[in-house]
Amino acid sequence: MTSCSTVQTVSQQGFRFGQKLVTSDLPQAARFVKGRVTGLFRGDGSFWEADGMRGKPSVVVSLGEQMVYLYKGGQLAGGSPISSGAEGYDTRPGRYRITEKDIDHKSSIYGDYEDAYGNVILTNIDNRKDRRPPGTRFEGAKMYYFMRIYGGVGMHQGYLPGYPASHGCIRLPGHMAEKFFREVRLGTPVRVVP
Repeated sequence: MTSCSTVQTVSQQGFRFGQKLVTSDLPQAARFVKGRVTGLFRGDGSFWEADGMRGKPSVVVSLGEQMVYLYKGGQLAGGSPISSGAEGYDTRPGRYRITEKDIDHKSSIYGDYEDAYGNVILTNIDNRKDRRPPGTRFEGAKMYYFMRIYGGVGMHQGYLPGYPASHGCIRLPGHMAEKFFREVRLGTPVRVVP
């Protein structure tokens, strides 16, 4: 009699395990694999499944992988290649939060000196160090979909050469910067890991 109830309990536990596997773990794994395969076809290594997911967002920036990941409710929801800070402009590991969002942000430090007609006279300058030629004005570098995490550092659309190359910011391809911008809110946790 005891063995029958034990068998029944084991059977019920097996059913619950199978039910959990089918209802939660497999769909999550399928989303992950589908996203990775789609990313391979996209060519840049990005993937996105966040649109069909619920939960509070959080972000993990992996400097070693040169990737950024979005989680929703603790589940992986998307990922994108990045270009973080170059040597001497390193992106600092740590725990942060999104403190500002600006869709049309421009740098107040880095950019170009242009003449009155918009012609670039000097490019990729640091206006704290590089003297402005007479008759020019400073035009800040465009950082669309800017999401500030500390000081002047944030995540935004930018050029990705395949290695750390920024002045400390975390650059994403445009299509992914837009998706991350749409998903995060002020106060969203961001963890930057080595």
